[in-house]
Amino acid sequence: MTDKKVIIALTQDEAVVLYDYLTRFNSQDNNVPFDDQAEQRVLWDIESMLEKEMVASLKTNYQDIVKQARDNIRDNEK
Repeated sequence: MTDKKVIIALTQDEAVVLYDYLTRFNSQDNNVPFDDQAEQRVLWDIESMLEKEMVASLKTNYQDIVKQARDNIRDNEK
């Protein structure tokens, strides 16, 4: 397979929510049945890529930023 890049664009809110989820997921001792360790490696790599872009993760009000991002994205319940 070639090294052709696939580019996915995320809003800042989407990036915050995804980064927060991946950091929690990757830091837990999950007994997730990966079919191959490469799947886990991809999740680690995505977390790393997001971390490089996430200025919000370094702020002291990180949890407030995550909460606001989740609120902005969440489907409105009727």
